[in-house]
Amino acid sequence: MVRDSDFQYDPTGWEVTQAMKFAFDENGYILVRNLLSPAEITKLRNAVETSDGIMRNAFGRNDGKERRTNQCIWNHPGEDVTGVAARPEKVAGTMEQLLGGDEIYHYHSKVTMKEPHTGGAFVWHQDYRYWYNNGNLFPDMGTVFMPIDESTRENGCLQILRGSHKMGRVDHVNIGQQLGADPERVEQAKKVLDHLYIEMKPGDALFFHCCLLHTSAQNSSSKRRWVFISCFNKRSNNPYKEHHHPQYTPMTKLPNTALLNCNVVEYLEGKWFMKVEEDHSVDRTKVH
Repeated sequence: MVRDSDFQYDPTGWEVTQAMKFAFDENGYILVRNLLSPAEITKLRNAVETSDGIMRNAFGRNDGKERRTNQCIWNHPGEDVTGVAARPEKVAGTMEQLLGGDEIYHYHSKVTMKEPHTGGAFVWHQDYRYWYNNGNLFPDMGTVFMPIDESTRENGCLQILRGSHKMGRVDHVNIGQQLGADPERVEQAKKVLDHLYIEMKPGDALFFHCCLLHTSAQNSSSKRRWVFISCFNKRSNNPYKEHHHPQYTPMTKLPNTALLNCNVVEYLEGKWFMKVEEDHSVDRTKVH
């Protein structure tokens, strides 16, 4: 297994190299440092913090240990800052290349908000376990995880099992108000795979495969941990049934200058915010 999945963004000549593709295929992820500039991350942070739509449509999930994390999910990117942030070539184009080069579309974006001292954990899980039930036949999907705050061990940074995407789809069970990977399978995987803490600064971006096992701990620190996340699906993997995320919808990728040039702080029309009652990832009759 290749060890190096850490790369540095070059604004003068960014391209997805064979080394990046190989690392993604072998490890299930690549980490790109400084993908967003300080000015871009400031613009994104300000848009998220001042968005009435995000705060009004956010909902919480209990982690089963008396903590909760709030999140807001929307399905179509829109033309405002949070929509433009998902679609630059360095974001959407990079994910498209990592998934093989076939056309992708925006599956959904979200903001997760772990507040100081109260932010909850996310149990070990695979994104594809949720998306499989939505009618996506193949795991041709991926996530771009972009912190707008510093993400550290102390405030609950992402943890991964390197190479776990090669395990295929793992059974999941209800844990609190979350659906988590089979704990026995996770413990066995930890014996043979590297368990990594992915500490990141604002502007860094983690691109990862939908079958990569990942988790994050509670935030018991005095610093919040907010993250902007965009998820993508291949056009060829168009879900065979309608559900609470979109079927194939053409997506226009944007120049890498688009975020800095976007002055629409919030435009909610057409973003299709997901409501908590539409979240069927957990059998709520069995939640405790």
